[in-house]
Amino acid sequence: MERLIAPSMLSADFANLACDIEMVNKSQADWFHLDIMDGLFVPNISFGFPVVERIKSLAAKPLDVHLMIVDPDRYLERFKEAGADWLTVHYEACTHLNRTLTRIRELGMKAGVSVNPHTPVELLTDVLEYADLVLIMSVNPGFGGQMFIPNSLNRIERLRKIVDAKNLPTLIEVDGGVGPGNARQLYEAGANVLVAGNAVFKADNPLSAIEMIKKA
Repeated sequence: MERLIAPSMLSADFANLACDIEMVNKSQADWFHLDIMDGLFVPNISFGFPVVERIKSLAAKPLDVHLMIVDPDRYLERFKEAGADWLTVHYEACTHLNRTLTRIRELGMKAGVSVNPHTPVELLTDVLEYADLVLIMSVNPGFGGQMFIPNSLNRIERLRKIVDAKNLPTLIEVDGGVGPGNARQLYEAGANVLVAGNAVFKADNPLSAIEMIKKA
């Protein structure tokens, strides 16, 4: 099964952003993960289009953009213009989810849907055909550095069974409390893509941390 690593730029050093981008470029990581927060859907504000555009200009790998915002339909085209390759919206934020995911694909991006820890993964059963990726939040979204919620493993396993039963190529991504210590469990549960923030950027050797997660 495919194993991908997407370092979360929310944990990068924004005073030395170009250096951290270059580190990810040189590493075994596969994507850049960008968390967009509006202070409404989650109790935090991160960064907007200028930062996304700047990262895109320096990145040698795809941008995996995760929208933690209300009414994301307003900005789909704008994030495409800013450089998103993968664009993920939240199940909890979309009234007409299949339409939103279809529009993301029409714009030439890969479409993702994310679920918060309290949302049953079974609610995605009827929209999986519209999604290239499902992002399971293994912490309550909004802040980096949180502890992994153990029940997330059960949720990954349940979602993997649904995806496989439908014979779909949908990737399963996990974000929150991910690191070398639990990467193997996450892969074995059925995850394809691991997002890691502090485990990478706060490590003594970020390149080594990325390799350890990828090869767990």
